[in-house]
Amino acid sequence: MSSPAPLPEKAADTTAERPWPVRTLSMKIADYVDRMSPLWVEGQVVQLNRRPGQQMCYLTLRDTDVDMSLSITVRANTLDAMAGHVGEGARVVVHAKPTFWTKRGTLNLDARQVRQVGVGELLARLEHLKRLLHAEGLFDEDRKRPLPFLPRRVGLVCGRASAAEKDVVENARRRWPRVEFVIQQVSVQGPNTVTEVGAALRELDLDPTVDVIVITRGGGAFEDLLPFSNEALVRAVAAARTPVVSAIGHDVDTPLLDLVADVRASTPTDAAKRIVPDVGEQLAGVAATRERGRRALQTRVGHERHQLAALRSRPVMAEPATMIATRRDELDRLTARATSRVRAAVDRAADQVGHLRAQVRALSPLSTLERGYAVVQHADGRVVSDRAEVEVDELLRVRVARGDFAVRPVAGPL
Repeated sequence: MSSPAPLPEKAADTTAERPWPVRTLSMKIADYVDRMSPLWVEGQVVQLNRRPGQQMCYLTLRDTDVDMSLSITVRANTLDAMAGHVGEGARVVVHAKPTFWTKRGTLNLDARQVRQVGVGELLARLEHLKRLLHAEGLFDEDRKRPLPFLPRRVGLVCGRASAAEKDVVENARRRWPRVEFVIQQVSVQGPNTVTEVGAALRELDLDPTVDVIVITRGGGAFEDLLPFSNEALVRAVAAARTPVVSAIGHDVDTPLLDLVADVRASTPTDAAKRIVPDVGEQLAGVAATRERGRRALQTRVGHERHQLAALRSRPVMAEPATMIATRRDELDRLTARATSRVRAAVDRAADQVGHLRAQVRALSPLSTLERGYAVVQHADGRVVSDRAEVEVDELLRVRVARGDFAVRPVAGPL
């Protein structure tokens, strides 16, 4: 009987015909993890199992930004040596050695030291994150969107059976009774806050009927509100397409969610006032607008009536014939003036004609003949102007003032 073929030494040498058994893979992983050095890791305690009388405690450490966790074993005396109490939700840093449990195929951390992250350090980290997000422009006012005047539906992310939910819903419906809500009840305190709030936000953001989203919870200690300054949650709000209203804690509480949200409400009640208008105020505004319109219309009509009365009171409007009479009188005056001037011009022309007639008569040949002069003409009508032109016994015509007669010249001087 032949001996079995040796197993491959490296993972890259394995094939479908020469695979590793599960125990071999587990041992290989355990050998690799054992060569890792102890390290410091930070996270949030989401579960702590500590039984009286047992030397070992078991806790689950979760990443504060993503849904990922590791199991940790720690001695009870290590926890007892800590300055403060470690409970679920606490932020801690752990010095541990990674180990791999081959039977269950799970990675575990064997804790040597556990330190709780102090408030001062959390504040410093929060301030650093705030400056980073501000430099990226996530807090800029020009990227924030205005809220709709009257949303169709309001998405509400709140705690389970919380007073914040009651404040928002009741005050909003008191202002606008027909407002509709899509409520997502999630954990607003503890290790699951970031994951659940982020998931609820994404679900509401994908709903096309939701016009505005409100994220709210009541007041609390600084550590209780830390999830609402989580970078992953802040970036999720910044990436949302739907306007987001932040109503976390009281007016003095300022998580980073307030800075990145489109609108920051000081309290849940204030959030209700911001998302819907007051129906009473709107009705009063409509009534006031109608009253202003009525008064303005009355004033305009009164002004137009006054203007019309002023026009009708003018003489030309009171007695329209006055305008015609005035124009007729003016026309008569102009006609009389024109007639007078024409007559005067005719009279002057007649006088001139008389003077010219007198002058013509005074200068006419007839007037000369009447003074005793005569005109002597040849038989052909030519005027005799020189004696040498006249022949003896020539029949000449002599014209005087009153008629004419014939003559014959004789020889010799007179």
